[in-house]
Amino acid sequence: MENNTKEKWPGKSKKNKISNGYYLEELARLQVELVKLQEWIKQQELKVVILFEGRDAAGKGGTIKRITQSLNPRICRVVALGLPTDKEQTQWYFQRYVHHLPAAGEMVIFDRSWYNRAGVERVMGFCTEAEYWEFLRSCPNFERMLIRSGIIVIKYWFSVSFEEQERRFRARIKDTTKSWKLSEMDLQSRVKWEEYSRAKDEMFGYTDIKQSPWYVVNADDKKRARLNCIHHLLSMIPYKDVVLEKIKLPEKNTSYSYVRTPMSEQTFIPEEY
Repeated sequence: MENNTKEKWPGKSKKNKISNGYYLEELARLQVELVKLQEWIKQQELKVVILFEGRDAAGKGGTIKRITQSLNPRICRVVALGLPTDKEQTQWYFQRYVHHLPAAGEMVIFDRSWYNRAGVERVMGFCTEAEYWEFLRSCPNFERMLIRSGIIVIKYWFSVSFEEQERRFRARIKDTTKSWKLSEMDLQSRVKWEEYSRAKDEMFGYTDIKQSPWYVVNADDKKRARLNCIHHLLSMIPYKDVVLEKIKLPEKNTSYSYVRTPMSEQTFIPEEY
């Protein structure tokens, strides 16, 4: 069942919040390891897909941001698709996601993925019953096919309680820099909390398979969720330190004369700070 007001995590008692200093120190250490993983993926020409799913305001975006913060965007890409176009609606359901799968030496993070069909589309009635059940039948085979082709597939579900989601929603309403994150769909997810819980349980029943299991992240504490998720991700792909060539800055070429254009002819922005 989804983490909600009546449930507690098995074997977990409420913990004190970790200090900001420890969090930043540990995050920096893990981000160094992520850079090592990135170089390993590039050198070994691995193909990695990571799916982030879960409740609205569960902390998926914040965790993705911390993962990618120090990585090369040419190696690690984030895919966050909007509504399908009229053309895409006529395609095979998985088709527009296949377009974004990684080539050798790449890691692709899906901020929501093909599991939209089992979540928001199912609950909000954006797909037919036939389309929904066809997805549940096809999805495990689709992921097995990706894995057989050599793609590493890792799936995370961010679980957040009803009270914590409400607290984050209210904080977003008050913060003008975050209010854009609240959409009509987010608000409806509050009304349809139980429907989303049932949809998630049904989705897990069909798609939590041995070859591609779901890994659930307890996301009520954002800092712990980020650290735990990154730590787990690093454990999922065995990697080694890649010895990089030492970089030596070349000397400036002074073999020709150059007269710089007068700075007064350029338009500089006002220095307000």
